[in-house]
Amino acid sequence: MQVKKMKNNNILLFITNAVSFVFYLLIGIMIIFVAFSKMTGDQPVLFGYQVKTVLSGSMEPGIQTGSIIAVKTGGDPLKYKEKDVVTYMMNSHQLVTHRIVEVIKKNDNIMYRTKGDNNDGPDTSLLLPKNIVAEYKGLTIPYVGYFIDFTRSKNGIFLLFFLPGMLLICQSAYQVTGIIIDEKEKNNLSVNGEDVPNTG
Repeated sequence: MQVKKMKNNNILLFITNAVSFVFYLLIGIMIIFVAFSKMTGDQPVLFGYQVKTVLSGSMEPGIQTGSIIAVKTGGDPLKYKEKDVVTYMMNSHQLVTHRIVEVIKKNDNIMYRTKGDNNDGPDTSLLLPKNIVAEYKGLTIPYVGYFIDFTRSKNGIFLLFFLPGMLLICQSAYQVTGIIIDEKEKNNLSVNGEDVPNTG
């Protein structure tokens, strides 16, 4: 009975450590992401991709409000065709991700007409190729954008650093408590003259 209980404790400890590792890994990635964004004003590029947050519903249902999307940076801005989804600078402070619905060629110049999938009509201004910063390749994760946007606030930054510390303290306290309880049970078995199983 005691051996079975110890095995269950070991399994629980393994699961707890695995979940904690994944959690702290994600928190670490998030901290690096937020720190990079704060220092450079832009998101980091990994293997040619950037992560962008979507906080409007113009591309629903394909891209939900509050999602994050992976966009491919670089490439020839003149290569795009109808139905491609691109991320571009609408102005000096705003990025937009919309679909190209028409390629307009005038003499040697190319411009794009864009539209949000959820909008009634196309955008009022034509898109110049030089304003395109990336192409959306179809990878999106819903709701994470809300969290990333929150972590950029003062309260979010505080929580991002405070929460892992508190969880680490709680986890350590839980493990220490488990060790103390196991030692007490071993001592009780020894006092009662029962054999204590060797778990080493």
